[in-house]
Amino acid sequence: MAFGLGRGLSTPLMVINFILYLIAAALAGWALNRNIDSASGTAGYVGNGVTQWFLPIALIASVVGLASVLTGVHHVRVYRNDSLAAAHAASLIAWLLTLLAMGLACKEIHIGGPRPKRLKTLEALMIILAFFELLYLLSLHAGLVADNSMAANNRTGPKAGNYGTPAASAV
Repeated sequence: MAFGLGRGLSTPLMVINFILYLIAAALAGWALNRNIDSASGTAGYVGNGVTQWFLPIALIASVVGLASVLTGVHHVRVYRNDSLAAAHAASLIAWLLTLLAMGLACKEIHIGGPRPKRLKTLEALMIILAFFELLYLLSLHAGLVADNSMAANNRTGPKAGNYGTPAASAV
């Protein structure tokens, strides 16, 4: 049960997160490049006043999210407690950075103004990714809880009633 629960929930979410984070990283990289070019006067400025803060955070959140997915792939491959801890920590950091990018995206939407469709798409992706990264984080936690409950039922040793060594019980 625990084997299917941990991998069964996490794997589809990893695929979805990988695709969405890859698209978000490409869009954030495009928009950031466009804004850097606008400083030198070769291209037009993209977005409003929040954009200069939103784009680097969105790019960082996307790259850390991709790293989180790769850590999750390693965990699903080896499926051990130490890999689960690494996947869980990377996923938590990616979710927190994505929440920060989502907050800036909401602020940028609230301010409004003319923005290219690619930037609006990036804002929507950051909001959607915050939800999917949370689901992925919860699926990792569900696998952890299921693994721990199964291990508790199969425990041997002093807590299972085996006290002492076999030689001591013969005396």
